[in-house]
Amino acid sequence: MADNLSDALKKLKITTTDSTADSLEGCLDCLLQALAQNNMETSEKIQKSGVLQVFGSLLTPQSSCTAKVANIIAEVARNEFMRNPCVDAGLIPPLVQLLNCKDQEVLLQTGRALGNICYDSHTLQSQLINMGVIPTLVKLLGIHCQNAALTEMCLVAFGNLAELESSKEQFAYTNIAEELVKLFKKQIEHDKREMIFEVLAPLAENDVIKLQLVEAGLVECLLEIVQKTVDSDKEDDVAELKTASDLMVLLLLGDESMQKLFEGGKGSVFQRVLSWIPSNSHQLQLAGALAIANFARNDGNCIHMVDNGIVQKLMDLLDRHVEDGNVTVQHAALSALRNLAIPVVNKAKMLSAGVAEAVLKFLRSEMPPVQFKLLGTLRMLIDAQAEAAEQLGKNIKLVERLVEWCEAKDHAGVMGESNRLLSALIRHSKSKDVIRTIVQSGGIKHLVTMATSEHVIMQNEALVALALIAALELVTAEKDLENAQLVQILHRLLSDDRSAPEIKYNSMVLICALIGSEPLQKEVQSMAFLEVISKLRSHENKTVAQQASLTEQRLAVES
Repeated sequence: MADNLSDALKKLKITTTDSTADSLEGCLDCLLQALAQNNMETSEKIQKSGVLQVFGSLLTPQSSCTAKVANIIAEVARNEFMRNPCVDAGLIPPLVQLLNCKDQEVLLQTGRALGNICYDSHTLQSQLINMGVIPTLVKLLGIHCQNAALTEMCLVAFGNLAELESSKEQFAYTNIAEELVKLFKKQIEHDKREMIFEVLAPLAENDVIKLQLVEAGLVECLLEIVQKTVDSDKEDDVAELKTASDLMVLLLLGDESMQKLFEGGKGSVFQRVLSWIPSNSHQLQLAGALAIANFARNDGNCIHMVDNGIVQKLMDLLDRHVEDGNVTVQHAALSALRNLAIPVVNKAKMLSAGVAEAVLKFLRSEMPPVQFKLLGTLRMLIDAQAEAAEQLGKNIKLVERLVEWCEAKDHAGVMGESNRLLSALIRHSKSKDVIRTIVQSGGIKHLVTMATSEHVIMQNEALVALALIAALELVTAEKDLENAQLVQILHRLLSDDRSAPEIKYNSMVLICALIGSEPLQKEVQSMAFLEVISKLRSHENKTVAQQASLTEQRLAVES
C-alpha cells in the first residue's frame, strides 16, 4: 500500500493537462484508500510530496476527477496541521468557484473541503463571507433541498458562518429565513430539526432576520412543537421544548417582530404565550414570563396587558415559586412586572392589585438576580405614588434589607438599586415617618455615599433625598449626616469643575438646609464655602448662578 501511495503521489506530481482521466482517477482512488486506512500519516505524506499545489489546477467544473480531488482535500483538512498548507496551496478560490457548478457530488465534496479547511478559523470564515459564499449556499439549499447530504452540508456551513457578526448582514439580504422555515416544516426527525435550530438561534439575533423569520411562519412551527412536546418526559422532547420556547422569546426581542406578533393584544401568538404562564412546565412558565417582559417594551402594550388581567397571572405564577422556587422563573416574572409598571397609568392599578405585597414575599431571597429585579419593580411602582412610598418606607423589614443590600459590594447592580430605592422612598413619600425609619435602620450613610456616585442620575437622587431629610427631620438625622462627612462631600462636589449643573444646584440647596443644625453649620463655616460659592455666581448655567447668589446671602447672614 505504501509503495502504491508513493507511486500515486509521484504520478500526480508530474501530472500535466494531457494526462488521461483514467490514470488520474487511479492515483486519486489510491490516495482516498490510503486516507481511509490512516488519515494522519497519509496526510503528512501528501503534504511533504508537494501535491497539494497540483490539486488547485485539477479543481475545474469540466474535469471528471473534480469530486474526488475535493473529497481528498476534505479528508486531509480534517487534520488541523493540514489546514494552513491547503490555504497556502491556494485551494480556497477554486473551491469557492466550484460552488456554482451543478454536479451534486462535486458540490457536496467542495462544501466539505471548505468547511474542514476553515473549521474553527474566524479569519478564514470571514474570507469566505467576503468571497460571497453565503448567497451561493442559500441558493444551493433552495435548489437541492431534496438531497439530504447537500442540505446537511449547507446547514453545517450556515451554523459555522452565522456565529460571525459580518455574516448576518449578508444573510439578511438572502431568503434564508424562507428556506429554513420551509425545510423545518418538512422535518420529522428530531436530529434534523435540531440542526436547523442550531442555525436559527444565531441568525435570530439579527433584528432584520427576526422579522423575516416571523413573516416566513417560524412562530407557528415553534408553537406546534411546544404543543407536541409540553406533556412529554422524553429527553429529546424536553430539549426541543426548551429550544423552541427560547427561540420564541428571542424573536420577541426585536421591536418590529414583537409588535407584529402582539397585534394590538389580539394576536393568536400573544394569546398562546399567555397560556404558557399557568402551565406546569417550568420551561414554559419561564418562556411565558420572558415573552410578556418582551411584549412590555412600550407603553401601549403595557397598558393593554394590565387592563386585560396579565398582572394577576404573573402574581399567581410568583406565588407558585415563593418557597424553594425556581430562580429563573422568579427573575422572569419580576422582570415582566417591572416593565409593566413603567407607564404612569399602570402604577396605581398594579398597587391596588397587590403587586407590592406579592413582590415583598421575595425579600428573603439570597439570589442577586432576583434581588435586583425585586428592587427595580418596587422602584417603578412607587414613582410619584406618595401613599405607596410611605407605606413601603415605614416597612422596617424592607428598609433593613435595603440597608443590608446597600453594602453588597460583590453585586454592584443590587447595591445601586438598593440605594436608589432608599432615596425613592423619601423623594416620593416626603414623609417624616419614612425618614425616621431610614435613620433608625442606618440608611443615611448610604445616601451620603450615593451622592458621590459616578452616575449623575444617582448623585441627583441622593442629593434631593438628603435635602428632604434636612428640611423635614434634620435633628433626627444630624448625627448620622455629620458622621458620614456630608459637608466635606458637598464642598468637594461644589469645588469640582466636572460636577454637572444640577449637582451643583442641589448641593447648594442642601447646604442652605443643613445650616439649620448647629454642629453642621459650624462645619460649613469652617470649610470656606463662601469662597467656592461666590465663584459659582458667574456660572454659565443661570439656575446655578441664581442659587449661588441665594446661598451666598444665606451663609453671610448665618456667619
